[in-house]
Amino acid sequence: MRTWRNSLLCALCALGLAGCGTLPYTGARFDPGYYEVKPGETLYSIAWRFDLNYRSLARWNDISAPYTIYPGQRLRMNPPSGRTATAVRTPHSQPRAPAPRVQTAQRHTAPRKPAATSQPPVASGMHWIWPARGVLSAGFSKGPGGNQGIDISGKLGEPIVAALSGQVVYSGDGLPSYGNLLIIQHNSRYLTAYAHNRKLLVHEGDVVKQGQEIATMGRSGTDVTKPTLHFEIRVDGEPVNPLRYLPKQHKPG
Repeated sequence: MRTWRNSLLCALCALGLAGCGTLPYTGARFDPGYYEVKPGETLYSIAWRFDLNYRSLARWNDISAPYTIYPGQRLRMNPPSGRTATAVRTPHSQPRAPAPRVQTAQRHTAPRKPAATSQPPVASGMHWIWPARGVLSAGFSKGPGGNQGIDISGKLGEPIVAALSGQVVYSGDGLPSYGNLLIIQHNSRYLTAYAHNRKLLVHEGDVVKQGQEIATMGRSGTDVTKPTLHFEIRVDGEPVNPLRYLPKQHKPG
């Protein structure tokens, strides 16, 4: 389903223009080391697009929670080199406390480990549910051009539910390859994404409960030919295999 996108991604990765597994939309400006915020984008969606930890991106730009950004703002996309580097700051009318210092995502500090050992351990006490009913049509795969989540094929308009309780941090269609996309933050480390939806039923800032219907299944986005949910889990900005978290005894179907 992602043949066209994966081919383009490989070319982009070879040029060093974007993180593998993401697709910048046409017209997005990406100066060396910086990115210009477009209307409708959030810090979370930008971090998601470029495979970054949103906390690291916030720290590099001295942005404190709730991580408000503005159209036209230029964000530093790499950690400052040395103490003389100055991060781009967000417009604000009053002095703010410094953003909490957070360790940079592993991809920026050390070579990536082999896929078999790079997956973080599953946190205890988090009980996930499947976000949709249907057929598991594509699994998770690491590396350039890989599928950074799983695909569940079903019927047009079927309910998509939150796999875990959390807060909606992105609701929109600014990443064309994902179509109508929702990103939910579950805690400071865990985010989930629900892509290719027909209709989004929640908005940014909404608090959702596990099992709550948040969207309906669709085929929005590029190179999507049948109703499909593309579902991702990211831990500290790193894509992980959702099948390690979802209950095995309740696979969709």
